[in-house]
Order: sequence, then C-alpha cells, then structure tokens
Amino acid sequence: MPRSIDVDALAGQVLAGQRAGMARAITLVESALPAHRPLARRLLAQLLPHAGGATRVGLTGVPGAGKSTFIDAMGCRLIERGHRVAVLAVDPSSTRTGGSILGDRTRMGKLAESDQAYIRPSPSGCHLGGVARATREAMIIVEAAGYDTVIVETVGVGQSEVAVAGMVDTFLMLALARSGDQLQGIKRGILELADVIAVNKADGDNASEARVTARDLSIAMKLINDESTGRRTPVMTCSALTGDGLDDVWKAVEEHRAWIDETTGLARYRADQQVEWMWAQIEGQVLDSLRSTQELRELGRELEAKVEKSTESALDASVEFLTAWAGQLPGYRWN
Repeated sequence: MPRSIDVDALAGQVLAGQRAGMARAITLVESALPAHRPLARRLLAQLLPHAGGATRVGLTGVPGAGKSTFIDAMGCRLIERGHRVAVLAVDPSSTRTGGSILGDRTRMGKLAESDQAYIRPSPSGCHLGGVARATREAMIIVEAAGYDTVIVETVGVGQSEVAVAGMVDTFLMLALARSGDQLQGIKRGILELADVIAVNKADGDNASEARVTARDLSIAMKLINDESTGRRTPVMTCSALTGDGLDDVWKAVEEHRAWIDETTGLARYRADQQVEWMWAQIEGQVLDSLRSTQELRELGRELEAKVEKSTESALDASVEFLTAWAGQLPGYRWN
C-alpha cells in the first residue's frame, strides 16, 4: 500500500471494476494501521451507495467437504448464466504468528481464469470466528465493482460460521457422504445456522451413501428447525466433480432469499446485520487497543510468563492488565 493514498481515485478505480484498484482498496480496509482507518472509512462512504445489490452466500463445511472445489464448479456455472462472481476466501491463520496459507486461487483454478470472477484470499488473523476483520468491507468493495454474487468461504466448522452467517443472505453448509461420525461432530449451533445443506461428493460409489447422509441430516433438521418460521432447511446431494445437483443447490439458495423477501424483507434483514456489524467494529477496535502500546505489549508478555509459572493467577493477571489498559484509554485514538 503506497504511503500516499488518493481515496477519490481509488474509489473511481473500484467503480470501474479495475482489479488492481479493487486489490488496493481491500488491502486498505484490511490494514490495521491507524492512519489507514480514516481513509478506509472515506472510501467505503463513497462506495456504499453502489453496493448492496448482490446475492451474498456464506459457505462452510466439515474438513474435506470440498468447499473450494464446490465454489470453483458453482462459480463457473453462475458465470455461464451471466453472473459476475466474487469469492472472499478466508484462510486458516496461526493465532501465534498471524501467518496464512492463502492458497485458494490454486484450488479454484477454472474460476480464477475467468474475467467475470474475482477471488480474494484474506488472512483471518487471530480474531475469534476465523473471519478477516474487513470481510464486510471487502463485500462492499466487490459489490460496488459490479459483482452480483458474493461467496464467503470460511475456514471450516467452528466459531467463524457465526460471524459469516451474520453478514450473508444465505448460509450454505457442505457435508460429506456417509459422515455418520462426522454428524455427531457437527455442533447443533452450526446446523441451526444453516439455511441450505448439500451433501457433496455424491458421485460414483459414494452416491448411495450420500443419499443416506442427506436423509439423516433431513431428519436432524426436522428436530432443529423452528416450526413457527414455516420453513425447513432443505437437504440435498450434489457433486462438484460431475456437476450433478449443483443447479438444485443454487435453486435452494434463490428460494431462501425469496423467503427472506416475503417474511422479514431483505432490507430489514440486512439492516439487522448492519447493527451486528457496528458491534463487531467496536469489539475489533477494543481488541486492537489491548496491544496498542509497547508498554501494554510488554506487560502482556510479563503476565503470560507469570501465569505459565503459576506465580500469578490468570484472574489476577487479567485484572492487572485491564487496569493498565484502562489507564491508557483517555489518550487512545479510536479509528
């Protein structure tokens, strides 16, 4: 990111659909540098009126469910229908080093080659939920650039799904054929979030087992779904490898969005998400402020060492740190 950033020019590049401009814009909103946050807000203010028209889909699944392969196949299918597809793929990152694999483009080879697709892997960092802090802002950028379908791929089944479900219209979960043991491992909370469930890799010898898994999941969802909503989460089979069932999956996504329109209303639905976004921003900045000075970082390391050696309790250490942190808040500049 260059030191001098022309926000107006950058906004123009995004609205023109220039990939380089989009990449710089997303890098700006992802930046944790205090000097970049006001610029990011200015940029988003210019782009926001041009966003909001896309279908937003979150995608999760058990390890090995083939999420990236599914996106590759589904994305190409949607492009064939005239859509423009943006993928915000959140990679696993180390909570200690902040490292990220960023290998999604290689797993979505066909989609990455299309001029009508934009794939942006983003490091998830150490934020609870495994979702890049600026994913919501990145959605605004790609929508303003003219992409009418946005897919957010999460790191897997876990806390990250809660965050993603709060920023998309439809939350799609991929399961594996004959994953009886895995069904036990899928937390009820994740199933409650799912708007559509697809059992992937339903091809070859796995086809019959996939149907059994879909039946088991359908029974589970009958017990989990709130009958008062009048809607039951659809469960179906598909194969990203052969393409079988992909049209049915997307039809279910479209039907769910139509259901939102008929009940809550898409505008109201997204307005509620905006409120959640506000609190997410507050929480994110509070987390950043905990390590905002050298003094706090050193104190944190000292207290970690004491807790590890059992010379100070975790409770006492947390109180000591928070007291020091609170003492620095009056002079802290919130971004």
